[in-house]
Amino acid sequence: MHCNSNRAVAARLAALASIAVSIAAAQPAQAQSTRVEIARGKYLVQFGGCIDCHTPGYFFGKPDMARALAGSEVGFEIPDLGVFYGPNLTPDKETGLGSWTKEQIVTALQKGVRPDGRQLAPIMPWKAFAKLTKSDANAIAAYVKSLAPVRNKVPGPFGPTEKPTSFVMKIVPPPDK
Repeated sequence: MHCNSNRAVAARLAALASIAVSIAAAQPAQAQSTRVEIARGKYLVQFGGCIDCHTPGYFFGKPDMARALAGSEVGFEIPDLGVFYGPNLTPDKETGLGSWTKEQIVTALQKGVRPDGRQLAPIMPWKAFAKLTKSDANAIAAYVKSLAPVRNKVPGPFGPTEKPTSFVMKIVPPPDK
């Protein structure tokens, strides 16, 4: 009987060791998957031109890459709608996307709707991003969430009758002939 209880204990220990090895092996794979997802998101953000509209200094020919994606000081004026500035996409809780979930970022990317229900400015090409695969949209959200938070409050938005407080790119119709 003593021999059987030793075997039972040894079998339990072997089972526990097997479970522990499985858990330990799964964690690096999960971390690797996250690293791969974040790298894919970074690639898509760079390829998609997000840095252009969401990085200070970009429209002056001197992008501040230490504050990449922290929002722009140059807005887009859209006739009859107002002036819209590329917001801070870093996970800063007060001036960026820090309080947004990954799912809320994906919804904004693919449906053009913010967590508060407001529609994104028409300059944001969410209709093109709606065609991203769910995996790619999640990768972009994972990348944005992985950035260091940068405190940078952008101006606006400003309605059509309000005066902007910073630089504006204006869409100007051609003169009548």
